[in-house]
Amino acid sequence: MRIASRRKTIAFFVVLGICLVSLAVALNVGWIILNWREGVLLFLGVVFFAAIILGLILNTGFLIREIRLNEQHDSFINAVTHELKTPITSIRLYLETLQRREVDEVQRQKFYRLMLLDIDRLRETVEQVLKAGQASYKRAPRERTEVDFASLVRECMELACTRHHLQPDSFHYQEGRNGSGFKVQGDPEDLRTAVSNLLDNAIKYSGSHVDVSVQIELPDEKRVVLRVRDRGVGIPAHDLKRVFKRFYRVPGRSLPQVKGTGLGLFIVRAIARMHGGRVFAESEGEGHGTTVTLELPRSAA
Repeated sequence: MRIASRRKTIAFFVVLGICLVSLAVALNVGWIILNWREGVLLFLGVVFFAAIILGLILNTGFLIREIRLNEQHDSFINAVTHELKTPITSIRLYLETLQRREVDEVQRQKFYRLMLLDIDRLRETVEQVLKAGQASYKRAPRERTEVDFASLVRECMELACTRHHLQPDSFHYQEGRNGSGFKVQGDPEDLRTAVSNLLDNAIKYSGSHVDVSVQIELPDEKRVVLRVRDRGVGIPAHDLKRVFKRFYRVPGRSLPQVKGTGLGLFIVRAIARMHGGRVFAESEGEGHGTTVTLELPRSAA
């Protein structure tokens, strides 16, 4: 209901803006026709009405942008609330069961394992929110060191397999020639966060069959390029840039079992920019998978 209401609000402001611009244009044309002999007044009138039209366009655009931002913010709040509430409820249920009932050791260990997984989920959500907050401020990496980017990517792949309970063959890793040259200057922790977010995103949107290709190469002497490709739900062409905005989630793209805050790719973009690189997404459309490319400056050493 709230989304429908906001869409009506956006439509109202668009129509209002168009009507005001049309009225301003009509007044401008009528004024020119009536005063075409008065050169100075004509010039001032044109400038005045042009300023009105520009102001109306800017005002309408600002209002629409703010409405969309508020909508994304509310979606983020709902997602974070769900991501926090669900594991907390689950942990409480397990603890109450252990407190009120006699549970055998096998079941007890199962409860402990599930509670630890819920705690990991809580920690990941909190870390994502904190990282997003840090990414909102432009800053240099905390510690610039030489990082073996290929080794870091492989470590992130192993961690992703463990975290998502995947078989090793879920990833297809390909490394270009000159493997010793995948060196970048930057903050290892931030780079690890960026790569992990790319891998987690590819896994989540692969559906029931995870088949992710990870490729790292040196296209030239100045860049190290990482490509992460899934064969999942894909992204419509008009959303390829929007997915890197804060809180943004592609409408209709989310699978029923996929939950998130809309911060993962936003954090990746912020980290890439901090390190002098860039990130972009490619997709042939819905149902054809997505390739996300991360480019970083190669270490001068």
